[in-house]
Amino acid sequence: MFFLHILALIKKEFLTLFKDPKSRFVVIGPPIIQLIVFGYACTYDLKNANIVILNHDKGHLSRELIDRFKNSDVFRVIKEVDDEREITPLIDSKDALMALNIHSDFTKNLLNGESAPLQVIIDGRNSNTAATALNYTRTIVKGFIAKWLDKKDIKLPMNLEIRPWHNPNLDSQWFMVTGLVGQLTLVVTIMVTALTIARERETGTFDQLLVTPLRPVEILIGKAVPGLLIGLFEGSFIVFLAVFWFKIPLEGHLWTLYLGLLFYLMAVIGVGLTISSLAVTQQQALMGAFIFIVPSVVLSGFTTPIANMPQIMQDISILNPVRHFMVILRGVFLEGSELEVLLPSLWPMLFLGVTNLCIATWLFKRRIY
Repeated sequence: MFFLHILALIKKEFLTLFKDPKSRFVVIGPPIIQLIVFGYACTYDLKNANIVILNHDKGHLSRELIDRFKNSDVFRVIKEVDDEREITPLIDSKDALMALNIHSDFTKNLLNGESAPLQVIIDGRNSNTAATALNYTRTIVKGFIAKWLDKKDIKLPMNLEIRPWHNPNLDSQWFMVTGLVGQLTLVVTIMVTALTIARERETGTFDQLLVTPLRPVEILIGKAVPGLLIGLFEGSFIVFLAVFWFKIPLEGHLWTLYLGLLFYLMAVIGVGLTISSLAVTQQQALMGAFIFIVPSVVLSGFTTPIANMPQIMQDISILNPVRHFMVILRGVFLEGSELEVLLPSLWPMLFLGVTNLCIATWLFKRRIY
């Protein structure tokens, strides 16, 4: 009888959720749209950045250096100017990200084995883009110098070989899309669970639900299971697209990923039911979900490393289930981490899940009685 009651409530929740076209779109549409937008638009890679060249030197070495920038996929030379005064308006108007100023003695100094002046002027309004452009510039210039020294039969005292692990091409899409599995699952699951009890109160069917043979625990389980199933579907769908559409390798075991997803959904559903138990209207529930989602994403390590945050923020982020799931996602996807390696992130999510569900149950009973 216990399971029959819960199954009846689960069926009723799904019917309520999917009979409305708007509700169906909320579950299916936003994850697809956000995955495409974030997967393709949010990238740290720099391509076709506009630069201008001011070449005071007419030697062959300066032309070789300019050709390296022209043949790069990162930079696009939009103009070669003759005066420094032409650089300022191009950067101020954002027509150019960077200007390369080659001194008149560049070729002469290199041929004489002396230091060759080279100035880089860059738009620093977007610090991340500027830092990335400077790193690419250093790489191009170092490659040019290494080739020049090799021609002169001068060997560098040190040979630096770089081999990135877990992301050989340093493709930021791998980093971004794997994190989106947790972020989009969070948004959909918490929205579904946060609205469930608040919707009953607002439509006036909550009192009818209380006079049924269902006990409070059964009602809460019946409200939680649809969110769990929808979260599993959303997570599976995004993982499928990450592997087969974005071609991101899944190095670890799938069952390890789903164990982490299950614990993660428990923690998120507990928060959603807590919000729904406190909210009187759906508007309040949406506001509560928004208040939780924004700091959770910021403190998850999705875009900025947690190690770079102040210590107090790092301590607070331990209570954030999204932070722990980010470690599991990137560990399974990119590193192929085994279960024992991920245990320090798995058990906090399980603890948070049990704690959040207990708090939601206590609040739900308290609001009833």
